[in-house]
Amino acid sequence: MSTEEMNLQELESQFSEQEALRREKLAQLKEVGKDPFEVYKVERTHTSEQVKSNFEQLEGESVTVAGRIMSKRGQGKVVFSDINDRDGKIQLFIKIDEVGEENLKSYKSYDLGDIVVATGVVFKTRTEEISVKVNKFQLVCKSLKPLPEKWHGLKDPDLRYRQREVDIITNPEVKDTFIKRTQIMRGIREFLDNKGFLEVETPILGAIAGGAAARPFVTHHNTLDMDMYLRIATELYLKRLIVAGFEKVYDMGKNFRNEGMSVRHNPEFTMIELYEAYSDYNDMMEICENMVAYVCEKINGTTKVMYQGTEIEFKPPWRRITMVDAVKEYAGIDFNTINSNEEAQAIAKEKHLEFPKPLDTVTKGEVLNMLYEEYAEEKMIQPTFVMDYPVEISPLTKKKRGNEAFTERFEGFVFGRELCNAYSELNDPIVQRERFEQQAKSRELGDDEAYVIDEEFMSALETGMPPTGGLGMGIDRLVMFLTDAASIRDVILFPTMKPQTNN
Repeated sequence: MSTEEMNLQELESQFSEQEALRREKLAQLKEVGKDPFEVYKVERTHTSEQVKSNFEQLEGESVTVAGRIMSKRGQGKVVFSDINDRDGKIQLFIKIDEVGEENLKSYKSYDLGDIVVATGVVFKTRTEEISVKVNKFQLVCKSLKPLPEKWHGLKDPDLRYRQREVDIITNPEVKDTFIKRTQIMRGIREFLDNKGFLEVETPILGAIAGGAAARPFVTHHNTLDMDMYLRIATELYLKRLIVAGFEKVYDMGKNFRNEGMSVRHNPEFTMIELYEAYSDYNDMMEICENMVAYVCEKINGTTKVMYQGTEIEFKPPWRRITMVDAVKEYAGIDFNTINSNEEAQAIAKEKHLEFPKPLDTVTKGEVLNMLYEEYAEEKMIQPTFVMDYPVEISPLTKKKRGNEAFTERFEGFVFGRELCNAYSELNDPIVQRERFEQQAKSRELGDDEAYVIDEEFMSALETGMPPTGGLGMGIDRLVMFLTDAASIRDVILFPTMKPQTNN
């Protein structure tokens, strides 16, 4: 057994002993009629921040605060205690002259993690700390599990993600991250709402998994006796709403992709997709860079952030480069001079590129895309729009004006990571069906992430969709960049985890 495992067992044994002591204290409280769990409501007048920010008005006034005990110090006739609430912490000053000997003794017996409500007068201590001089308090919840305070917070990443509530209690910066996440999502909505977009909700369960190239999660509807899929994208439903005449719509919510997990990927993730009638991918670039800059400045006070030691500047305009030019710059291969699939396949073989189907079925555009991913993607550190993707890998996109081998599609990259994907949306139902049929052939050749035909979407497209620009962005990745989070799990409250076993 390793030293680390021995230490863990020792901690678990110690915790078990402490838990037993806490349960004994609870039993004693119940015996004397002070069961904290019988408290239904607390009449709190102020939060910690409200007391601190309004000190000049509240000094000498009585307030009632409530929170979790995070520290106790002092001896004899005085106890100083920090309690945490939603806004932060405030110090309680508990003196025998104010509460009496028995009550002071009771407070001293409380454990870290217990939740109390306290009433008293606002004042400043000799060290100039704004505090509450307590004259009355009550225990309103007994914590039966000890907090890992002696180790200065929960540090093990696996435990942090599994016990997020303890992680937030003991690591204040984690709470700040998730407060920022909410503010970021609110800022996105504010930006789009001010531009006349309408937020809508689209189905999470569907008869097919459409709108993206990804493996879906499969479930079963008992009443209908049919398999259904958790959505991998909201695209096709939102386009149907463009057909309906809404013109500017977005959906921000959960998508699900049955794929690997990493510092950048979680099977359940939050995404925003937005669509605007009578616009194209150039308009989407403008919306994207302005929206991110707006939110970044709103949250951090500047369009610059430090991400993992690198300064990122989100101020528009972002760099724009075609995929062909990116591959030429970073891989040294000029696809303007390659005229056939066979030439491209030879390059793929030389570069040892791997594809999910036989090499002799791979197209020039697919080789170009793979070369970009292998050689250029990680070089896109500052915000960059990589434009004009091959038609073979963009089945929902209009062809590039003036060059039909490509499409009017871009992806936004930051720090070598994809942040967003956008198109001038294909609205020709005849061409769209042809593209879907080409994707069906790819599925037959082994590409299980290829698109499937959605006949309801095709019916809507045949009704008529105006020229439209569309944009999809990963919210979790945006939050990562704006909060300097190394892993996507650091910005998802309860990330997907493999169940713990007792083995």
